[in-house]
Amino acid sequence: MSVEPQQKFSNAEVLSILFGLMLAMLLGALDQTIVATAMPTIGRELGNVDQLPWVVTAYLLASVAVTPLYGKLSDIYGRRIILLVAIATFMIGSIACALSRSVPVLAVARGLQGAGGGGLIALAQTIIADIVSPRERGRYQVHIASVFVTSSLAGPVLGGFLAEHIHWSAIFWINLPLGAAAYAMTSSRLRRLPQVGRKHGLDILGAVLLICATSPLLLALSWGGVRYAWFSGVILGLFAAALAFGLAFVWRTRVAEEPLIPATVLGDQVVKTATMSAGLSMGVFVGLSIVMPVYLEGVVGLSASMSGIALIPLMIGTVAGSTIAGRTMSRVDNYKIAPLVGMSVALVAIAIIALRPRGVPLPLLELLLLSITVGLGTVLPTSTVSIQNAVPRSELGAATATSNFFRQIGSALVAAIFGAIVFGNAGVAREMLDAGGLKLDEEAIAALVISFRHVYMAAFVFVVVAICFFWAMELRPLRSGHEPPPPAHD
Repeated sequence: MSVEPQQKFSNAEVLSILFGLMLAMLLGALDQTIVATAMPTIGRELGNVDQLPWVVTAYLLASVAVTPLYGKLSDIYGRRIILLVAIATFMIGSIACALSRSVPVLAVARGLQGAGGGGLIALAQTIIADIVSPRERGRYQVHIASVFVTSSLAGPVLGGFLAEHIHWSAIFWINLPLGAAAYAMTSSRLRRLPQVGRKHGLDILGAVLLICATSPLLLALSWGGVRYAWFSGVILGLFAAALAFGLAFVWRTRVAEEPLIPATVLGDQVVKTATMSAGLSMGVFVGLSIVMPVYLEGVVGLSASMSGIALIPLMIGTVAGSTIAGRTMSRVDNYKIAPLVGMSVALVAIAIIALRPRGVPLPLLELLLLSITVGLGTVLPTSTVSIQNAVPRSELGAATATSNFFRQIGSALVAAIFGAIVFGNAGVAREMLDAGGLKLDEEAIAALVISFRHVYMAAFVFVVVAICFFWAMELRPLRSGHEPPPPAHD
């Protein structure tokens, strides 16, 4: 294997490249949040309301399933060209979405859009790894976290405004200027990226098997308890299909000359433990983000608009946590300290709410929510950099994309568990949402309190397991340049 000598990038050059990458990432992150508030308007205009959930599901399926494929392709053909392909695919999909005149067509267009969006975030993280050493990389992760917070806060507001005051198609047209700017900036500024001289092969069968395993799994997690009962034939059939194709993918990984996800990546102790810890931590964050509006409206008694404001600490805490962890990584040798302390703080905050899910003063609740996400936010940059530090540069794309893939699967799984707990409680939460914030009687509130106590108990367990995985992760010295990764401990 030959590797092109690493070029030095000044801080100004790194920030310049990073700005273009953040635009590309914003495309993918924003489109996951901007559509939700426009869904009622889309349903009224296009009709076929029963198929409307496919507008969200199609994007999710496509974006998650293709993430590992983008990582491998970037290792073969280079980051720049594959990122440009992802941006172009996303923009073509956005145009198709804006021009759609029926829900089925819109769902297919969303799938195409997701096929582009699935590579944007993982590729951006990989490119940062190409230009910044592992020891300095953590402090740039805060910019990545800020993109997600911006999309989480601005997406729903922007989606509702455009759908109400302009037209629902504007939520897709707005991607064109953003995409054009991201394409232009990344195309010119990424020409100096180092090229890896190792030749790779693409395991097409492995890619097909992974997509076939991922799609029914995500469908089962999305539909279970919502469209079908968890133990219905449809959901059990989807889980069975996911298991069968998953086992076939494992077999293919063992026998392929160069599998889609290299054995050196899957078998690395740091990759395995960091991915599991990050997946569970991100899952708790995503799961709470989904069910907390029900808690704030049904248990705390806030209005829909006030519950949105009350969720702000939950959404912004990850940026603070990422900043703390990123800066810690560049200053200390034991970079595991910040995440272990952060997750312990989150654990205490979750335990307090679990012990008293009703009656906590709102200011204290806000502080606890902030503590939870600050703590969980410390895991994300540390796990990403640790994984990238553990693999050779020729496998950076595959390793980064694989960790992102399993992180998204973990998020979907935990969110599904939280949703099953809340929405499986005699229909109380569903009745409240369907009635648009129905005022609950005391008996219904009590039932909802019990459900959320179980949610917080489940979150507590998930964070404990995440701590165990992170504690078990090998502490390998962070490289200050692009020398080979440190060896694993025997």
